[in-house]
Amino acid sequence: MATVKEYSVEEKLSSLVRLQKVESKLDEIRILKGELPMEVADLEDEIQGLHARQLRIEEEINGITEFINQKKNAIKDAQELIAKYEKQSENVKNNREFEAINKEIEMQHLEVKLCEKHIKDANEEIAEKAVSLEKAKKAIANKEGVLNSKKGELEKIISTTEKEEKELGKKAEEARSHVDSRLLASYEKIRSSYRNGLAVVPVERDACGGCFNYIPPQKQSEIKQRKKVMICENCGRILVDSELNDAIEVQ
Repeated sequence: MATVKEYSVEEKLSSLVRLQKVESKLDEIRILKGELPMEVADLEDEIQGLHARQLRIEEEINGITEFINQKKNAIKDAQELIAKYEKQSENVKNNREFEAINKEIEMQHLEVKLCEKHIKDANEEIAEKAVSLEKAKKAIANKEGVLNSKKGELEKIISTTEKEEKELGKKAEEARSHVDSRLLASYEKIRSSYRNGLAVVPVERDACGGCFNYIPPQKQSEIKQRKKVMICENCGRILVDSELNDAIEVQ
């Protein structure tokens, strides 16, 4: 059965310092990227929404156009009936037949007028939809221009940092493997509590390197011995002596 290596406090502290320095470098890369990844994602969502809006308007215009064609066909049918009734009126035998045919002709004329009104209203609606469609297309073009610019910026940063980011990621995993899970969990909790992501800091000029609170000489002496993990009583960060901190470099 394989044995799990036990690391000394000094080794754990060294690994934590290395991990902190690696992740601080990764933080610098993330700061360099800034809000670009989020901005790109937001723009892509916005453009997708605008495309959906454009498609909806186009479908509405197609529906109205189909309605207009139906009304045009209805006018054509009505006009054919008018022509048919007018021809029949030439051969009527009495007034009752004449009045009945005239009534049919009047009804078809009314149908034509009603269809023409529907077509007029529908054309006005299409004109309004066309304005909305043009606005949507312009908005898409503008947003796509901004998106391409943002993507270009992001891709440029990624191309210059991708290799370094991968290497730092490997170094971070290596450092993590030398720290027990409980201490690592504490480190991550502390790190997430501060905007600058500093969880492990050196004692410099008799003060905590994170919050600059004064560290008493007795505690500084214990920190230098590296026999146990020491915490700043003010900010809760893990403290190491400056000599250990300076000895560890991350390329």
